[in-house]
Amino acid sequence: MSGEPRDGGVTPRVVVEPLGATFDAPPELTVLEAAQFARIRLPRLCRNGTCRTCLCRIVSGTVHYTIEWPGLTREEKAEGLTLPCVAIAQTDLVLDAPDAQAL
Repeated sequence: MSGEPRDGGVTPRVVVEPLGATFDAPPELTVLEAAQFARIRLPRLCRNGTCRTCLCRIVSGTVHYTIEWPGLTREEKAEGLTLPCVAIAQTDLVLDAPDAQAL
């Protein structure tokens, strides 16, 4: 993975571990939506950043959020936790999402 920022015209790639699935995450989709298009099921319920069902850890890479303050504490953000339902990949990502499934 290159880790290239998307402003260079490169679509970020996401690797979901331990599943080992990989998919593109274009800037017009949240990570959760991009996973669904790639036939990867990440846990989800509300899809608006409040229920925390999709909570997983960013092993590497960066995201920005579609809402001002997603349902994460500052400490959780600092620990690398993210909510893919409201996260847009800014670089290639590796996510630790133990409950992810290939469809």
